[in-house]
Amino acid sequence: MKEFIISTTKKETAILVGIITQAQNERKTNEYLDELEFLAHTAGAEVVKRFTQRIDYPHPATYVGSGKLRELAEFVEMRKDSDEEIGMVIFDDELSAKQLRNIEKELKIKILDRTSLILDIFAMRAQTAHAKVQVELAQYKYMLPRLQRLWTHLERQGGGSGSGKGGSVGLRGPGETQLEMDRRIILGRMSLLKEQLSQIDRQKSIQRKNRGRLIRVALVGYTNVGKSTLMNLLAKSEVFAENKLFATLDTTVRKVIIENLPFLLSDTVGFIRKLPTDLVESFKSTLDEVREADLLLHVVDVSHPDFEEQIEVVNKTLADLNCGDKPMMVLFNKVDAFSYVQKDEDDLTPKTRENITLDELKQTWMAKLEDNCIFISAREKQNIDTLKDVLYKRVCELHVQKYPYNDFLYQTYDEDDMTTNL
Repeated sequence: MKEFIISTTKKETAILVGIITQAQNERKTNEYLDELEFLAHTAGAEVVKRFTQRIDYPHPATYVGSGKLRELAEFVEMRKDSDEEIGMVIFDDELSAKQLRNIEKELKIKILDRTSLILDIFAMRAQTAHAKVQVELAQYKYMLPRLQRLWTHLERQGGGSGSGKGGSVGLRGPGETQLEMDRRIILGRMSLLKEQLSQIDRQKSIQRKNRGRLIRVALVGYTNVGKSTLMNLLAKSEVFAENKLFATLDTTVRKVIIENLPFLLSDTVGFIRKLPTDLVESFKSTLDEVREADLLLHVVDVSHPDFEEQIEVVNKTLADLNCGDKPMMVLFNKVDAFSYVQKDEDDLTPKTRENITLDELKQTWMAKLEDNCIFISAREKQNIDTLKDVLYKRVCELHVQKYPYNDFLYQTYDEDDMTTNL
């Protein structure tokens, strides 16, 4: 499955393409393109230019209009055979097989969409057998409806079709024969991968049962909000953390002890906007830790200008996983990076997100969260003691509710033991 992989030895140059519609204004489109550029950077590409087009809805044949497609082709051709030659064009939405075929025919260059770019990053990040199987399955799901475009270079050979009712059926050309063969191979491979996933899920289910009578806490949130950094801080572990999207792909579980209270803490893959359904389906087993958690810690990057929409994306994904009603605490992380533009004293226009202080922000809808809301900085270790105090109280309450006859406060624990049956 190497079609989506971007070379990591030499950075390829890329241009981004997005559309401005009635449902998605220019500001929102630019925010999505900012995120797409971050995705491209994570995958090892260097973005040199962006193109946007105002259009009522994506063109069914070319995503953008024919005029914009010619503009893209001219820009690519202008850079051809130069030091700044364009290596790929990345579109901000998932493209259909027809759109991919038409765009490739016009631009004659590698075309990626948001989904294939995310799959590329997933393929690079996958470390365990579980994650690799899930990535491969997601790649095949993406590729299956787009197989035909891979064989457009093979001419269909004519085939002795007869005339009238008694005429024979025309022979199929090599392109179509190869297409059907590939489809059968892929469907067979997908069936095998699903069976492998089922086997791995059964093994993980047994592992979870062997962890003993411990409260389970799961870190959830948008990608790149600091979940892994917080995991390292609370569990004193060395989970991979990096300022790139999807730095964590494999779920990590560690035992954490606050004072004399042990519980299990899991770090999960981050969510993102415009994540395709097939991709979510492939990674649902990775999120079993979320489903079985007793408490969710929703980590939010409060310094991000669009953090409220990120909260909505996470909440929707949790609802899709039937986890929307679980006990939850919201951790507004990265307070050290929070910034705002101070208004002039004579400016009487209403305040916006860009010119409101953190203290003022805390008095908005966040105030209604009360004890379920904590402002921290995992990187600078700000307010972590308060977080630990609240966590201790919440886990205690949950433990008494779930295991009323388990005298856990008087036991001795090995911090590295993940299977102690208390």
